[in-house]
Amino acid sequence: MSRKKPQPTVDDMSPMALANTPSTANIDHKAAGQEAPCFHRAMDQCRGRLQRRLPELLTVEQLCRQNAALLRSRCEALIGVEEMELPLVSLTLGDPLRAKSCLLLTAGVHGVERIGSQVLLAWLESVIERCRWDSHWRQQFDRDIAIVAMPIVNPAGMLQDSRCNANGVDLNRHAPINAEASVPPLVGGQRLSRKLPWFRGDWHKTVETEFKALSNIIERYSMPQRMMLALDFHSGFGLRDHIWIPHAYRRQPIDDIGSYMSLKLLWERNFPHHNYVFGPQAMHYLSHGDMWDYFYLRAVARGHRLLPLTLEMGSWLWVKKRPRQLFSFAGLFNPTVPHRHARVLRGHLVLIDFLLAACRNHHQWLTHGEQDRQMRQIAETLWYRQLDD
Repeated sequence: MSRKKPQPTVDDMSPMALANTPSTANIDHKAAGQEAPCFHRAMDQCRGRLQRRLPELLTVEQLCRQNAALLRSRCEALIGVEEMELPLVSLTLGDPLRAKSCLLLTAGVHGVERIGSQVLLAWLESVIERCRWDSHWRQQFDRDIAIVAMPIVNPAGMLQDSRCNANGVDLNRHAPINAEASVPPLVGGQRLSRKLPWFRGDWHKTVETEFKALSNIIERYSMPQRMMLALDFHSGFGLRDHIWIPHAYRRQPIDDIGSYMSLKLLWERNFPHHNYVFGPQAMHYLSHGDMWDYFYLRAVARGHRLLPLTLEMGSWLWVKKRPRQLFSFAGLFNPTVPHRHARVLRGHLVLIDFLLAACRNHHQWLTHGEQDRQMRQIAETLWYRQLDD
């Protein structure tokens, strides 16, 4: 399929310029002549202080220790907070450097949205358990597909029950891309003060470590002609669960909108009774500095195939069913009743299984030529004419 060049934004550095400059986000320890920090050694220094405040990180460590033959861990960086150095860890199942396709899963970009990390970890546990008894399931990870997961992108924020990281920066407003139209006050990203939420920081002066680490993972494992499908887990918007398509910075269709529409139709043919709202984020609001806008535009300009999606779990429904959660900041983003929490953990497993299969069989639905033109027309009729009104 012919690829359109990314259009410049109103920022002082366009997406094309970003793509053509050396990555400031590369923190490859071997390339820098440094030894990568050891995940388990880093955990030894802080484990005792995390039992109540960051049990998700303990779950990651336990998952790695119990499944060392299948799951590999890598400490991408250390995050300093409260006289501790929390490991920023990535997990791989299969070989992402040799596999024909790669599914990238991230969660915990906003520290208060713990449920996203918990859903991702619950799914990884189910994948690993199935590998123990289903030989055909396990064989797909030999060469066909690899999973790369970053379950807690913002461990300091999660430790402190904060949306931002330890420096007061909202990682999903941090990229050097400005929206092409007006954004909601504050929510769309602001540079007024780091004491206010949604603070963007200054990418041109200091790139946040967590952003660097995620960028480094994508650059390490993405390559020309190889499919990488990404899903980022969030919570906190609306009464429905949303599957969002980029962009967040503009209302025009993303270059790969034909393939996104094809994926949506494939999902709905297989699961016609699903409860997700599948469409562009721009239908709801625009924002500055979206990390997936940045990663996608860099990938397109470099000839790499990256299709990001965001799962935005609708936490307003949890609040509606339990209004007392309004008095808890964490309750605005996470289910607090045990049976509802369990329902959320199992409720998204089918979607992630589907995305794994879709990524492995991407040649069945990625659009080209006339098919892409038809899918694009459907998408523009369904979504983008509404955005123009």
